[in-house]
Formats: sequence, C-alpha cells, structure tokens
Amino acid sequence: MPNTSTRPKRGRRNRRVPREDPARNELVSRSLESAQQCLFNQDYGTAFVHYLLVLNLAPVLKDFASESFRFTLFKWADELDSLGRIQDLFDCYEQALELFPTDEVIINSMGEHLFRMGFRDEAAGHFHKALKLKPDYPEAKENFYRVANWLVERWHFLMLNDRRRNHKYQQAIQKAVEGGCNTVLDIGTGTGILGMCAKKAGASEVSACELSKTMYELACEVVTANGMNGRIKILHMKSLEMEVPKDIPKRVSLVVTETVDAGLFGEGIIESLIHAWNHLLLPPQSTQDPSRPPSQTGRVIPAGATVFGMAVQCLEIRRHHRLCVSEVGGLATAAAGELHSPVSCSSEDDSTEPYTTERLSRLPGGYTPLTEPFNALDIDFNNVQELEGLCSREVSRVRLPVTGEGLLDALAVWFQLHLDQESSLSTGPKEDTCWEQAIYPVQTPHSRITYIRHVCTLSFCLDDCPSGNPNPSLNAEAELCSALACLGTEQSSGPRDYTMLECAEMALLNNQPYHDSFRRALAKLITNLKDACSVQGPSQGEGLEVMPLTDPPSGPMDPGPDPFYVLDVSEGFSVLSLMAASQGQVKAYSSVEKTQHQAVLRRLARANGVPEEALEFWLNQVEDEQAVLQRPSREKLWSAIILDCVETCGLVRQKLMEKATLARCLLEDGGQIFPERIVVYGMLVESDTLLLESAVQGQEPTLGFNIAPFINQFTVPVHVFLDLSTLQCRHLSDSVELFILDLMNTNANYTNRDVKVQASASGRVTAVPFWYQIHLNEEISVSTFNQDSHWKQAAVVLHQPLAVRKGDWVRLNGKKNVSYIGPTKCISITMTMEASVYI
Repeated sequence: MPNTSTRPKRGRRNRRVPREDPARNELVSRSLESAQQCLFNQDYGTAFVHYLLVLNLAPVLKDFASESFRFTLFKWADELDSLGRIQDLFDCYEQALELFPTDEVIINSMGEHLFRMGFRDEAAGHFHKALKLKPDYPEAKENFYRVANWLVERWHFLMLNDRRRNHKYQQAIQKAVEGGCNTVLDIGTGTGILGMCAKKAGASEVSACELSKTMYELACEVVTANGMNGRIKILHMKSLEMEVPKDIPKRVSLVVTETVDAGLFGEGIIESLIHAWNHLLLPPQSTQDPSRPPSQTGRVIPAGATVFGMAVQCLEIRRHHRLCVSEVGGLATAAAGELHSPVSCSSEDDSTEPYTTERLSRLPGGYTPLTEPFNALDIDFNNVQELEGLCSREVSRVRLPVTGEGLLDALAVWFQLHLDQESSLSTGPKEDTCWEQAIYPVQTPHSRITYIRHVCTLSFCLDDCPSGNPNPSLNAEAELCSALACLGTEQSSGPRDYTMLECAEMALLNNQPYHDSFRRALAKLITNLKDACSVQGPSQGEGLEVMPLTDPPSGPMDPGPDPFYVLDVSEGFSVLSLMAASQGQVKAYSSVEKTQHQAVLRRLARANGVPEEALEFWLNQVEDEQAVLQRPSREKLWSAIILDCVETCGLVRQKLMEKATLARCLLEDGGQIFPERIVVYGMLVESDTLLLESAVQGQEPTLGFNIAPFINQFTVPVHVFLDLSTLQCRHLSDSVELFILDLMNTNANYTNRDVKVQASASGRVTAVPFWYQIHLNEEISVSTFNQDSHWKQAAVVLHQPLAVRKGDWVRLNGKKNVSYIGPTKCISITMTMEASVYI
C-alpha cells in the first residue's frame, strides 16, 4: 500500500549565501589602500606585506591585483638583492608562488635571481617551467637559451658528433667487457654514452656517476629512452664521495672515464683515479699472479696518456696576453708598466690560471712552430703508485733545437689518450678532433723578450708536494695544472711588479685602429664644441633638469674657459677617457673601477703630460654604481658619453638602448654619444662545423643510441665567440645590412625587418654570421670584423638548413629580442633569423 506516513518529505536545502564579514572586508579594503599608497611612496617592502594580506584574505582579488603585486614583488626583490638579504628574497618569491603557482612571469623572475646568484641548475628549471606554462613566452625562452650555455657546454655537441672518438671508446670497452671485465663504473657519465656502451657489450653490472644536476637528469632520460632503465645505476654525486657498499655493491673490474680537459688534468682525472683505485676498483693485474682472471682485477679506460708540447709564435695569442704596442690613441704606453693577462706561466699569483685553450688550426693569422713537438710526460692510469707519485717527480729539463726563427709567444700542449694497448685518440693541432689545445702564454715584456734562434731550454716541473710529505695532496689535479704551468722559458728569478688585464681587455688595448678612430672622432667633436662656444658663448647647464644622486667634488682646473665634460662608461679597462683628457679643455671621467687599473691610467696621464685634475674616476664619486649615468654636476651636462656597445663574444651588450636613452638626456647641445649608431651586417653561409657545434646530428655519430632529442633541448640559436675569418664555411652570399641601432635617434630603430639576400652560390644555408660596423660619427667607423679587432663574431644557426640555388632570393626576417637576465630588468639586443626562399 502506498506510504501513508504523515512525515513530510525532505526537500532540497537552499545553498547558504556566505555571510558577509564586515570586519574582514574592512581589513581587506584598508590593506589594499595601504598597499597602493606604499607603492606610490616606493615603500615596496610594506606594500608587499599588505598585498600578501589582501590576497590571502580575498583570493577573488587576484586578477584585479596581479599586475600591481608582480611589480611590487620585483621591486622589493631588487631591494633585498642589493641589501644582500638573499634568504628574505627567496622567501618572498615562495610566498608569491603560493598565491600564483602557475604565474610564468613570477617563475621566470625567480629563475633570473637564481641565475645571478650562481644557481644555474635551479634557474634552468624555473625557465623551463615558465616555458611549459607559456611556450611562446619570449623572456623565458631567451633566458633559457642563455643559461643553456652554462649548463651544457658546447663541447658536448662536438664530442657526441665525433663518431671516430665514440667508436674507438666503444671498441675498447667492448674488448674489455668481452675479456671478462663485467662490472663497470662510468665516472663523469655526461649523457651516459660510455655506460650504455658497456651494457650493450654485455657487462653484468653498470654504474655511473655525474656531478652536474642537469647532466644527471639528462643521462637518466637517455638511459630510459634506450631501454636500459634499471639496468644502469646512475648516481648524482662525485666519484670522490662514492663508497662500497653504500653506493655500489662491490668493487668494479673496469672504470671508464673521459674526465679530461684540453690540458688533460683540469677536470680532476688524477684525483678521481687515485680515489677509484683505493676505494672503488679491484686490485690491478699483478705480475706475481698473472693467472687471476680479468673479472677479479681492475683496469681503467683510458689506460694512460702522453703529453706533448711545442713552442709557437702566434700574434693572436700574443695580443691577448701581453702589451704589444708602444703607442695607443696618441698615448705612449711605456709608463703603464708590465701588463699581462691572468693566464700566466707563473706560480707567483694564485688568482692566475695556468693555461687557456685554443684551436690552433682556427686562430686568425695562424701560428708558426718554433720547435718540433716534444714528449713532456707519460702517465699510466693503471698504476696507482705512479699516479700518487706524480707530484713528487723531480724537475726535468729538455734542450730542444729551434726549427724556426721567431718570437716565442706560447707553449702549446696536447695529449694522446691511450684507450688500451691498441687504440688511442690524439688531441693534436693537426688532428681532425673535437678537442682544443692547451696554451701556456709567455708573459715576458718587450724589454726582456729575445728572438730565439738556436737552443731554448724548457723546464717541466712536477714538484708541488711539500718536502717531507710522502703523501700526495687530495687536490692532485690542481697540483698538476700548476706543474704544467711551470712549463716555460727560463726567466730571471725574483718577484715581478705587474698589472693583470683580462684577455679581452689586453686585446682591446692592443687594438690601435680602434683607438686611433676614437682619437679622431673625439678631436672633431671637441673642436666643433669649441667653435660653437666661441660663436654663441657657454651654454652648458641650460635645459633639462636632471639631478644627480650626489654632487661630486671637482678638482681645480686651470683658469680659462669651462671644460667640456666627457664620461667613459666602458666595461673593464679603457684608456678612452685619458685620450679625451689629452685633448685639452676637457675634464674626463673614467668608469675604471679596480685600484690597480686606476693607477695605470694615472701613470699614463703623468707620462703623457695630462694634468692630474683633467682625469677623474667616476665610480669613486657616485654612491650607487647602478646609477652611473648622471650629470657631472648640478650645473653641467656631458659633452660626450662613451658607451660600451658590443661584448667581446659578438653580441650587443645588455641595457644598451636603455643606457642610450638616458645618455641622450644628459648631453649638452651639440653633445654626442659614442658611437652614434651601429650597423649590423651578415651573410649566408654553409658550415657543417656550426651544425656540429650546435646540435647532435642524429643517431649515427652516437653509435645508434638515442641521445640527440634530449641534449638538443639545450641547443641555442645564436653561437658566439666565432672567428669568421677561419671558420670552415662556404659563403653563399655577399654581406648585407641587417639592422641599424641608432643611439642618437630612436626613431631610426625598428624591432622587425625583412631583408632580401641573393644567393651567390648554390648550397645549404646553415647559418647567418653577423658583425657590426660601429659608427663614431658620420665619417669615422670601426668594424668588429677585421684582423685587428678584439671582438669575435656571432652567428644565428638555422633550425633547419635551407637549400638554395645561385640566383635565388632569400628573405631573412630578423627580430630583436628582449632579455631579462641582468642586475635589473633591461632590454638587450640579440637576434633571431627566419629564412625562406622566394621567387
């Protein structure tokens, strides 16, 4: 029967409308108002606290307040950064990301701070996350490209593309494994290719270690993609920290490694092998018990190495490491004293590096051997006693007949890596190899340089262990690097008084055409201003009111007309301010910061008759080094401001256009920015070398292993530090104008431009190298692409090569991009190119 219960049915309850909390709403309203007022007063810390309160209490306001919140966060973070409150800075970002966990702008900004503080792996993770959230986010993309150069150095691509090297390692590993070495440890695994070779050869147990977090994660992805996940154990640690059985179950019978740099010892191979023999490897094969099977003995691939050296003459090396000119820009340089680079064949200064690296075959101007190659050192990596005794070897002297007359500029060093008794790899300058050579420059000043004709005595010293200490230092690779640094010509003993300049600063100082061009341009400007003053009378100080942070004191000047004020804000060491001061009636300010460098400029000023009060150092007088561009005083404006526009690597400097905009506001009538404009030129080229240096070219060079898609994530579109004059390439067009960057007239600039280029030959366009013509004025310019230039060139490498026939027209679409890695958010110019053939 039907339900006759009198109990009423329960109907759907109306949803309760949230009750208004007047006190809460009042707090949100007042906090939001306070945040906005603090923001107006530039009290960013207090504003940030108010915004946190508002958005935590009223999440509905996130969309409304997001832009203001971001701005406040970034300003407050910059203040915390400048105050050194790093933990507070990151706490603020963590609080911000709790509110906006998918905000790509905040994530990217936190990555920028991490990068500037040296946390490159973490920074890359943030840039990558920002790109996943917004793949077309240009700032994150540009930042990721920049950090990729730090995380995965370009030599990884060259080595993985070197099939000959990979195949020889594979053969040696396969032979060892098939011979009984069935437990393997790959030290410094990189992408994991050597460990995978061991597993493919049939090793029962394979372990690998990698210190770099980025490379460790990449190796894990590669091993998984090649079906070896779980079959190769990859550890994120240094081999020196590994223990048995904590990290690997037992001692191994084979260690494979290529932890060597161009100088052999720089990546710590000796220290890691000593540790491996003492803690991770089975005992080596003994002559007393030759019957022990390979599975019960230990060995290393490579088995050893032979180090070679050769004395060379090379102008390109010389001009980067010591002063080569007696006059620059009208200034005699003798009073500068001894100047040389921080790459020094001397143990007197711990701040120097013992060697640099160069590919001798690609040095502009080439090199001249002055001796035959000589055998400097033989090392057996399978003899732990020999490894431990390296730093206690006696000094050996080699008398070498000189085969060619010339000036000794450096000792070039390379090595032959003996993988086993049958196979070896050479890094010599005449080999087709992915390796560069180690260069030990000779720093002797001109007054002590002699031309060598007959016999040169060389010392090879390996005696860095303290006397009476039979145990080798744990930092063996540093000792051996220092030991190789002792490889040099005999010099007089005793302390030397010298000043160090960076290699790029030394090359700049040796660039006479550059300084002569600046001298002529400065002289013309000062002459024009003097003529204008004689007709119109003084006009400085009229016009725009821009107040400096401080009013710097001015030294007494000779009675007479008011001086013209010139500011040089070049990066690093520069003599341009001194050249301006030598013009007369000029008060020049230099941005040189280091005390030693300032002392050099003062010595040069005295020696060249420049009054002491005509040259001052700007950074000694401004309170905030970030605000370098200010008026010289309340009443004065600058007659000339010299900007450093192009980095040595071949890219336009960050913040250039921002600096130019501010500099124009600080110029007197008739004043000028140097340079006034920059014209970017480029050409079409076909270069397999650039392709090999930019990405792994499929699976064939990597022995069939699938590595390319993973490491090619770190491919960057712009290559820097190129020597276009020696780059192996075919020119497929004439040079063409790509961009103009006008520093005096912003209306002449553009962010996008289509350029039509006609192919002068058939081939594949793989890259567009570019360089700059730097116009100081309408008549005088300098190029970054000539034999005297201290600049290198750069190139945009196309994602896909473009086939062209002679006579085809290619459209290049160029864009100037924004980059945000720097002390503050700023605009910098880099270039991307899209190429297409059209009829």
